[in-house]
Amino acid sequence: QLQLLESGGGLVQPGGSLRLSCAASGSIFSINAMDWYRQPPGKQRELVAAIRSGGSTNYADSVKGRFTISRDNAKNTTYLQMNSLKPEDTAVYYCNAGGTYVQGSLLHPFDSWGKGNQVTVSS
Repeated sequence: QLQLLESGGGLVQPGGSLRLSCAASGSIFSINAMDWYRQPPGKQRELVAAIRSGGSTNYADSVKGRFTISRDNAKNTTYLQMNSLKPEDTAVYYCNAGGTYVQGSLLHPFDSWGKGNQVTVSS
């Protein structure tokens, strides 16, 4: 069974930093994309950052220059380093991963979500 386990959220003051981690586990054959989304209170979920298996990245305009996404392919883990945090970064942050997993002798596609991690930026 595929699982995405997130960690690293919490309360931080404006201007502070946090690092989120998301580890994928299960019978994973390959992971193509690993992304971070967030859902602020009362708003829709939005893409924050994405990283492909080759290392290419893209970011929402609102976080460019402040957030950095990275991944450790050997550990099936992605990280989101968040610096210069602002109150408007307050949200539940979700990890998403897509790829293929092994079941028996067959490969199947997957697109999985973590349970979410609260990040609160407040003084």
